[in-house]
Amino acid sequence: MAIDSQATAEAFAERLFEAAVGTLDLYGVYLGDELGYYRALADGALTTGELAERTGTDQRYTHEWCEQQVTTGILRVDDPSAPPEERRYELPPAHVEPLVDDESLNFVAPFGQLVVGSMAPREAILEAYRTGQGVPYESYGRVFREGQSRMNRPAFLSSLGEEWLPAIPDVDDRLRSESPSPARVADIGCGGGWSCIGIARSYPSVHVDGYDLDEASVEMARENVREAGLDDRITVHHADASEAIDGRYDLVVAFECVHDMSDPVGALETMADLARPDGTVLVVDERVGEQFGHPTDVEPMMYGWSIVHCLPVGLVDDPSAATGTVMRADTFREYAAAAGVEDVDVLPIENDFFQFYRFTPGEADASTRERATEVEYGR
Repeated sequence: MAIDSQATAEAFAERLFEAAVGTLDLYGVYLGDELGYYRALADGALTTGELAERTGTDQRYTHEWCEQQVTTGILRVDDPSAPPEERRYELPPAHVEPLVDDESLNFVAPFGQLVVGSMAPREAILEAYRTGQGVPYESYGRVFREGQSRMNRPAFLSSLGEEWLPAIPDVDDRLRSESPSPARVADIGCGGGWSCIGIARSYPSVHVDGYDLDEASVEMARENVREAGLDDRITVHHADASEAIDGRYDLVVAFECVHDMSDPVGALETMADLARPDGTVLVVDERVGEQFGHPTDVEPMMYGWSIVHCLPVGLVDDPSAATGTVMRADTFREYAAAAGVEDVDVLPIENDFFQFYRFTPGEADASTRERATEVEYGR
């Protein structure tokens, strides 16, 4: 939401006060999620002593956390006037799904990890603003990496194979067909691997190759694939997709990562090269407004991620397109055109967070790409 220039100073101060309370709420959610408090309370009301014992935590800290959670409206207590050691705390039924059910589309507990993790390299972020340099993805650490993976998990395990891909009939048909051979999918920037798993679960004959440059993400993805029992049909590579071997793919996908890339033109060119002549490239990125000043409901959050994470990560390499999280449709079309792609379809798939771009392979014009690189990456 844009700031109203006519708002009073008191109203603006109140807004920032509420934002501070909300940020601390998310920190409390981070603690409850990481320490297992919510999972323990989902089984029923507990005293702070019982909760501390079940989670292997200190009772005094547990007591303070429980009182904070009641005060902020996340937990309930049976009798506030009872002696502290006798009070029983519970997670309301309506809060279980958002905080505990990691396959629900309402699961939002990872927002705590994302907010806390995004601040991990805060000194490096400050220095980047002064120097124009970037901050490596790995600097954000385990908490951010896991939060990002867990946040997307529900959509990748349900919506991806049940709504998004079936909304593209020819792609859905090819993924279901075993003729002339089972379909092959390349997942660029696969992160924790949930998109690979979602595709493989929904299409039982498909083989998926996931590619990611972050070693820790690759290990996390491989473990997730093993636990899902799909390591016979999913292979996760610690490699740039341009190093892909073994032929071409029927579908090449990139979920929420093109805006992070220093060289999105090169990435799109690689994706087009990886797809068969009759194949499809599908890029899913943030749903933002067509132009600045006409934001979508989620655009303020996207700019928030951009200033603390996506832009710093995208500026690690030089030259860089320096896209940031807010990659508008016209910007994506410019990158695609520079990669030799003439036609990009914005698919009519309804989603509050994501925009869906589709194109078919095209031969990149080297001179066009060179001119575009000079314009876009002239930092």
